[in-house]
Amino acid sequence: MIEKRLSINARKTDQFLKTYLKNQKKTPLLRAMKYGVLSGGKKVRSSIILNTGKLFDLSEKKLINICGAVESIHSYSLIHDDLPCMDDDNIRRGKSSTHIKFGEATAILAGNSLLTLAFEMIADNNYSILKKYKVELIKSLSSFSGHTGIAGGQELDLSFENKKKTYKQIIDMQRKKTGKLFNFCCLSAAIIANRSKKEKKELGMLGEDIGLLFQLIDDFLDIYSSNKLLGKQNKKDKKKGKSTLLSLFGIKKTQKYTENLKKKILRKLLKHGKKAEDLKNTIEFIYRRRY
Repeated sequence: MIEKRLSINARKTDQFLKTYLKNQKKTPLLRAMKYGVLSGGKKVRSSIILNTGKLFDLSEKKLINICGAVESIHSYSLIHDDLPCMDDDNIRRGKSSTHIKFGEATAILAGNSLLTLAFEMIADNNYSILKKYKVELIKSLSSFSGHTGIAGGQELDLSFENKKKTYKQIIDMQRKKTGKLFNFCCLSAAIIANRSKKEKKELGMLGEDIGLLFQLIDDFLDIYSSNKLLGKQNKKDKKKGKSTLLSLFGIKKTQKYTENLKKKILRKLLKHGKKAEDLKNTIEFIYRRRY
């Protein structure tokens, strides 16, 4: 069952994060950092990394630092997204957002610290992969996390509120805001497996498509799911005037677009045969999830 497999992968990533944070020097920010990154969640991105690693027979030991790094980046982005100056959300993963629990200043600094901690996890001397892979991983993750990736996507998302935007503009924003980190999830496994430049680019774009699929389903869930299931406030996109494909195309056309995107992703995985089974199952979960 895919949900059980996702849960197992999430526990493995959480255990790595707990151990890594336990070994950090004790500072006043550490408690808020733990609260932000160890607050539940499906950790789908970690499963994507582990699933993609199976395409190349990579061991979990070679991938777990990447899982920790990606979840740290993702958690940093959520902590900042929830701030009053951005999306102004008081609930995240079924409990108080980090800034509600610890105050805005501490939340910002904890988010910043998780962002930098991600690169420490990859550079760590105890992480036994070739240094050239570490350099490539850090360079890629830096690009996908900053103004050309997550941060840039969030800026566009905020600036698009209550404005009529084109299909191309919305997709570009969502690929940056959500897709780029998923791009890295697939790309990272290809980097460690020492695949060709062409294959790394193809896998990265596959990941970006998965991230876009994830975001499109998120947009549907904002309308149709409950606060309890989501662990956060629903029906906020319309209230805030968010630019989404749903607001541009309507429900039926967006449903068709989303279904076709999923089919496109699965077609790309056919050449990997049985090694792609877990990755395909995770994609189906993303498409059918209700929370």
